[in-house]
Amino acid sequence: MFPWGLSCLSVLGAAGTALLCAGLLLSLAQHLWTLRWTLSRDRASALPLPKGSMGWPFFGETLHWLVQGSRFHSSRRERYGTVFKTHLLGRPVIRVSGAENVRTILLGEHRLVRSQWPQSAHILLGSHTLLGAVGEPHRRRRKVLARVFSRAALERYVPRLQGALRREVRSWCAAGGPVSVYDATKALTFRMAARILLGLRLDEAQCATLARTFEQLVENLFSLPLDVPFSGLRKGIRARDKLHQHLEEAIAEKLHEDKALEPGDALDLIIQSTRELGQELSVQELKESAVELLFAAFFTTASASTSLVLLLLQHPAAITKIRQELVEQGLGRACGCAPGAAGAVAGSWPDCGCEPDLSLAALGRLRYVDCVVKEVLRLLPPVSGGYRTALRTFELDGYQIPKGWSVMYSIRDTHETAAVYRSPPEGFDPERFGSVREDARSASSRFHYIPFGGGARSCLGQELAQAVLQLLAVELVRTARWELATPAFPAMQTVPIVHPVDGLRLFFHPLSPSAAGDGLCL
Repeated sequence: MFPWGLSCLSVLGAAGTALLCAGLLLSLAQHLWTLRWTLSRDRASALPLPKGSMGWPFFGETLHWLVQGSRFHSSRRERYGTVFKTHLLGRPVIRVSGAENVRTILLGEHRLVRSQWPQSAHILLGSHTLLGAVGEPHRRRRKVLARVFSRAALERYVPRLQGALRREVRSWCAAGGPVSVYDATKALTFRMAARILLGLRLDEAQCATLARTFEQLVENLFSLPLDVPFSGLRKGIRARDKLHQHLEEAIAEKLHEDKALEPGDALDLIIQSTRELGQELSVQELKESAVELLFAAFFTTASASTSLVLLLLQHPAAITKIRQELVEQGLGRACGCAPGAAGAVAGSWPDCGCEPDLSLAALGRLRYVDCVVKEVLRLLPPVSGGYRTALRTFELDGYQIPKGWSVMYSIRDTHETAAVYRSPPEGFDPERFGSVREDARSASSRFHYIPFGGGARSCLGQELAQAVLQLLAVELVRTARWELATPAFPAMQTVPIVHPVDGLRLFFHPLSPSAAGDGLCL
């Protein structure tokens, strides 16, 4: 027994020594990793690096970020402040929040920072896009695309958008079961972008097939840049090639159309604008432009639409106020079509020819609806932030931002910490946008609210996106009531884009004639 006991003690001692050595090696490795990034600071600057942790060797804090989601950034902001360093996805990152700090980043495009996208995104979206352009090419391209989202163009889009949204809401009411709102809005957003924005002639089957192909492209947009069998990039390339093949046929038709005709969609406007500038885009450039427009509209609009439905359900008082505003503006009565109307498929809501009753001018008079949309985008911005690369070392909030480091500006954190609103930032209060203090409206402070970014790379389609959300709010409130199909509200996933983890499963019901007192009967 005695020798056996000594043997056990010897084994335990050896194991303890091994664990101690492993711990010391890990501690040394982490110390050297931290020292490596500390020494990478720009010694020409007397300013220190921001506070923060670079995590473990090679992995950095990526695993923490993936597990904790949005809590990762908020916990470190509470610990280190509005400017802190970390290491994510193989790169040193400075995380930035707060209006003044974000203003410096967004207005520093082409001077302090440049846009940063992974190589896989450049491969899949192409070289003739806004995300890949810098300097003068970027400015020229924005000038061309600005016509796509001009007020005159939006006026043409709105009636068709209203028709599409009206049919969609009625199809939800006729579903006969729970609707996954996020999936439904993704399909809807793609249809609207493909048919209305790009003018593609697609039937339902073609549209559904193309939407699945496009979603495969987007799902592999952020993948390792390895073009090998079964890789994400290879899947993305196959999806891109299928999209380009279909788009090439549509673009060929447009290029042979009468040049004197009034442009009817975004592709027409892009072709005409470049011709007016004395240029002629190649078919490849037009294909990449079309895919970029789809990408810009797809996930973000679907995310915001889902958040709108969710937040209205959680705050029924806002629905009541929207109804009151619609009645005051003479817009309280929805389209009179009902299930079983002439020409309807059994159990469906027909496209019965009701004329659109909304325009940009009419939407502009719906002040409370506008406040609701702004509050949805403030509280649940679809994209949490944007990435840049420092072109040179510069100062931010008393710290140095070294040349070559990634800079991530946070939209969500900036919204959550803004002190310019009269009510607490964490609450849902649309009326905060009707009573924002004058100092919050100044040019230097407008970066408290940045759901569409800002500066040289601000979202060109922000007015179109807001119009879609306003139209959806109107059609929902005067057509339907909705309720959860699950025991509780779902948690929200924030990476890579905000959406409910279960897609937000809801039952939709048409408003009954008893709502006539509100001027909302069908």
